[in-house]
Amino acid sequence: MNTGSKNKILSGDGFHLATAEQRLRELGIKLPEPPEPFGIYAEAVRTGNLLFLTGMLPTVGREAKFIGRIGAELDVETGRKAAYLAAINAVAVARQNLRSLDKVTRIVRLGVAVATSGDVREQPKVADGASELLQDVFGRDKNPSRLVYGVASLPLGVPVELELIFEVSA
Repeated sequence: MNTGSKNKILSGDGFHLATAEQRLRELGIKLPEPPEPFGIYAEAVRTGNLLFLTGMLPTVGREAKFIGRIGAELDVETGRKAAYLAAINAVAVARQNLRSLDKVTRIVRLGVAVATSGDVREQPKVADGASELLQDVFGRDKNPSRLVYGVASLPLGVPVELELIFEVSA
């Protein structure tokens, strides 16, 4: 039973911290099939206790769901939605590679490239779309360091691209 907290669940044993897999169910998020690479590269590489994800895009299947630059064709709120979708894809790739999101012990780094036009200064607000999804799924205690920067263009014409590094257990 959900207590209203995103980090605690009430069970017959009392309150306990929810796992990432439990929070995903609690939030009603059904992960899509992980996206296929758009070139010759691995979607994820694990070395030691780190899982590195390739650039994650806001795609559904092999199609860009959002196309354009923030400040030109798209506004900040649309950019946030694109970042959220890219984060959903990242979580799907992580689960595919780890078999369970509960193996994530920490999100080490979130890099967010935002395609902008003109003098846009709201890249952090766009990036929050991804940060909020990651915090909801993994919990505040696993929030990553974050680098957000503006660029002229991104693959497929999308407005955001995410890079993630997870620390994972065996």
